[in-house]
Amino acid sequence: MASPPRPPGAFAGFEFLIAWRYLRARRTDGGVSAMTWISFIGIALAVMALIATLSVRAGFRHEFVGTILGANPHVAVYDIAEMTDAGQLERSLEDYDAVAEAVRGVDGVTHAAAVVRGQVLSSYRGRNSAVEVIGIAPEDLALIPLVAEPEYRQGLLSNFGEETQITPEVEGALPMPGGPGIAIGSGVARELGANVGDRIRLISPDGARTPFGTSPRVSTYEVVYIFQVGRWDIDRTRVYLPFEEAQTYFNRDGVADEVQVTVAEPEQISQYVLPLLQAGGDIQIWTWEDSSGAFLRALQMEDNIMFIILSILVLIATMNIVSGLIMLVKNKSRDIGILRTIGLSEGSILRVFFICGSAIGVAGTIAGVALGCAFAIWIDPIFSFVNYVAGGGVWDPSVRMISALPARLEGGDVLTAMALSLGLSFVVTIFPARRAARMNPVEALRYE
Repeated sequence: MASPPRPPGAFAGFEFLIAWRYLRARRTDGGVSAMTWISFIGIALAVMALIATLSVRAGFRHEFVGTILGANPHVAVYDIAEMTDAGQLERSLEDYDAVAEAVRGVDGVTHAAAVVRGQVLSSYRGRNSAVEVIGIAPEDLALIPLVAEPEYRQGLLSNFGEETQITPEVEGALPMPGGPGIAIGSGVARELGANVGDRIRLISPDGARTPFGTSPRVSTYEVVYIFQVGRWDIDRTRVYLPFEEAQTYFNRDGVADEVQVTVAEPEQISQYVLPLLQAGGDIQIWTWEDSSGAFLRALQMEDNIMFIILSILVLIATMNIVSGLIMLVKNKSRDIGILRTIGLSEGSILRVFFICGSAIGVAGTIAGVALGCAFAIWIDPIFSFVNYVAGGGVWDPSVRMISALPARLEGGDVLTAMALSLGLSFVVTIFPARRAARMNPVEALRYE
């Protein structure tokens, strides 16, 4: 029984067979195995570089946004600034409990907590460091994800705000109250050389007010908890003080500086702006996108530029297919003439050489995807090896804001790299394949 006719333009089995024989032919037999391997390796490395870059890009954004949302409020609620008698702008929430209760009623708000903020100088055994102090209630601090569950910790968060004791140097004397315990970032602890149990001093220029003026306030607190969230600008500056103690320390008795709000969907923070303004009354708000938008826009711009550059790299790699196919067509001109003589159409010749070129592109893309995914999965040991070979110091958290090189393998990025590589491979293959198909068999066999 005769087989059904093949649809016009469809690939036939003998076309794959001829293409496979051409690809695996040795150079002495007219093949171009060396150029084939060069094209294959070039595409594989280009696709690997593209996937590795896309995965690191996605990891950077995920890590950056994750640390912002995990250690900072999604929305900060402020009072509208007012001018004081001394000619200074005052921004205080006197009814902070009412404001916090009101914003908690907004659909999607998961938590709201009043805080007091200020910048002071910390000191321990002759070492000084500028820090940002945040006064917050212990139960609210325990709900900050990256503080409660950080990358690294020392001490117990449950001791935050608990009264500590000072052991007198005189033998037999009774311990004295030492004030509430505080929590500090790992960068602050490293800068001061302090550990859990040490007592550090916080020095504020705007301290006690006396008839003779304002004198600096110096208070000593015991460190009961050290945390590392993974962002240098947080670990290096953040100190948490109990809310009521911070009110006293910063002369903010009965008021708060802001109400920090967390929401269920921080990536869609814009949908909460209007409901929060309506619920809070005469207030102003500042979202996490407002404070970090410049970083995100710069990161997105860099991502787009890197994608374009690496796409050009993939294009250059696929152009090797063109040169390899041109050499193959030249070496196989006699074969093309014979095939045309025995009845193969121009379309069949075109498909044979299209299969040759696209097979290299497909194989190189598959290998590149495998290598790129492996790089993203095992980036930590790979980077550790690179850091070891370079002698250390390759990664500076103070510049890049996070403590390690992140990578996040996403299906969309892998599919984008595959589509780009395969599309370019198929397109550039058409031109030398058409040249082979249009070769005149008489000219091809004239000198044979």
